[in-house]
Amino acid sequence: MSLIHVLLAGSVLLLTGAMAAEAASADDASLGQGRTPVLREIYFAGGCFWGVQEHFSRIPGVAETQAGYANGTARHPSYREVCTGKTGHAETVRVTYNPALVSLETLAVQFFKIIDPLSVNRQGNDTGTQHRTGMYYADPADRPVLARVMAGVQANVKGHVAVELEALTSFYPAEDEHQDYLKKHPGGYCHIAFESLEDLPKAPAGAGPMDPSRYARPSDEELRARLSSEAWAVTQQAGTERPFSHPYWKSRGRGIYVDVTTGEPLFASQDKFDSGCGWPAFARPIAPEVLKASADLSHGMVRTEIRSRAGDSHLGHVFDDGPKELGGLRYCINGAALRFVPLEDMDREGYGALKHLAK
Repeated sequence: MSLIHVLLAGSVLLLTGAMAAEAASADDASLGQGRTPVLREIYFAGGCFWGVQEHFSRIPGVAETQAGYANGTARHPSYREVCTGKTGHAETVRVTYNPALVSLETLAVQFFKIIDPLSVNRQGNDTGTQHRTGMYYADPADRPVLARVMAGVQANVKGHVAVELEALTSFYPAEDEHQDYLKKHPGGYCHIAFESLEDLPKAPAGAGPMDPSRYARPSDEELRARLSSEAWAVTQQAGTERPFSHPYWKSRGRGIYVDVTTGEPLFASQDKFDSGCGWPAFARPIAPEVLKASADLSHGMVRTEIRSRAGDSHLGHVFDDGPKELGGLRYCINGAALRFVPLEDMDREGYGALKHLAK
């Protein structure tokens, strides 16, 4: 029997119980391996791509935008060819985004705020099939999220929403002169306004990467579409991955580990150690307040469960058999509950203030 001391949000949680090895149950052993990509892509066609690209480039969480031509028949078309309407392409913007910082649903809602959803082959002063509206997905799992947003728009307008919702079949980047056009020519033509950006949540002045208000939990539907089956089972159903099955258990890269559901920073590479248990092990969290602890009496054991603050995701358990020189605790965490952000990506993803922890 041992006493487990867990420092959490300035208080000490004392639990007495039998120490037990972290083990997967029979149900957990059937879970598959999977990882969530760091960045995702979605494609929006909303008339002239100059303004559409500029709009999405201003949304926090969008890592990159690119103007191009989507879902046509000709290969590598030029702007002049697309403007004839004979290639079948739509002027489209590829939006690469961090799903932990901005949701697909938010992006889709913003898209509908900058277009006339009832207009056919016309937006502003631009006409022709190349100026039709559409949402094109590369991942079929994105379709339900986009369809839900579009259904909400349809329910609030009179007439048929003339926005294509289709799988992406092709995308060719536009010429350099069309990339970031309005940044190069601030007074250039644009058929949209940018007022809807004011609807996006604002981070408090001076708020940094440890501010919990930055990490809203997505809906269950969006999480099901985005997470692997294993990550869903672990974070939402308190599952446990098989030991030695996730690559994070032995990873040594410099960076931080964030909640796979929200992106909230949880652990740093400087506090990671090899415990030999087969799961990622950390001596401490980045800050005590990012974790929640509670008694776990499942599977005939007495343990301390650890969950994330913003996402309320099941992460794993904490034990008091860690290295004494590091404080004596072992946070035994499921790799599927985490996403690793390498040191070289931390600035781009908004975690630059935590780079000193990536040792």
